[in-house]
Amino acid sequence: MRNYRDKFDIIADILNITKRNPKKTQIMYQANLSYKVLKKYLAEIMTSSLISYKHKENCYSLTSKGQRFLVLYKEYSKANNLLRKRAKDALAKKVSLEKLCLI
Repeated sequence: MRNYRDKFDIIADILNITKRNPKKTQIMYQANLSYKVLKKYLAEIMTSSLISYKHKENCYSLTSKGQRFLVLYKEYSKANNLLRKRAKDALAKKVSLEKLCLI
């Protein structure tokens, strides 16, 4: 797992866990979130209709809108990682150029 997760990473983690119809504590532990942070994200995700709560089963489930989010998130994540790699490569080339200028 990465050291830092942004908002979309956390939402995607929760949605992926929600595919298995978990209870709140299962989401909390599997997503590695505090209860306070989990409550905040669950409220936001439910308001956005990315997940729903099944009262009879006492669990959460992924909606079709949540499934669409995960598809778009996967595309975004792939593009973002590629951009980060390219930026890192460009910075390394800049450093090499700077070293060559030091005479």
